[in-house]
Amino acid sequence: MSGATPFAIPEEEFEEEYVRPSSGPGGQHQNKTENGVRLLWNVAATAVLTDAQKERLRILAAPYMQGDVLVVMERSSRSLARNRERARDRIRELALSALPEPRKRRPTKPTKASKERRLKEKAARSRIKALRSGHDPAD
Repeated sequence: MSGATPFAIPEEEFEEEYVRPSSGPGGQHQNKTENGVRLLWNVAATAVLTDAQKERLRILAAPYMQGDVLVVMERSSRSLARNRERARDRIRELALSALPEPRKRRPTKPTKASKERRLKEKAARSRIKALRSGHDPAD
C-alpha cells in the first residue's frame, strides 16, 4: 500500500508465533515445518495510535480482535519470510485504514425542484393506476 503518510509500527510491538502447516505445494516438507505465521499486536499498548484511532481500529478490525490484541494469521505461502511480511502488511493496512478521521455528515434537505418532481411523478403514477382500475381520477 503506497501512501504519503509515513507510518511504521515498531518491530518490538509485534509478537510472533509460528504454526504449521502452511497451505500450498510442498509435499512432506509442509507437514514437517512451521512456516505459517500468527502475528499479534497489542492495540491498547501501542504508542503509534491515538485513543480515537485505536477505537476506530477496534471497530474496523473486529473480526481480528481478541480483546485488545489484533491477531493476523498468514500461511498462504511456503516461505516463512513471505508469510511474515504479508502478516505485517495486513496489520499495517488495517492500522492505516483507522488513521483518517471520518468526515462528519452534514444533513441536507431536498430541493424545491426535487420535491415538485417527486409529486408530479406520484400524480402520474396515481393516474396510471386509476386508469387500470377502470375509473378516471380526472372525473
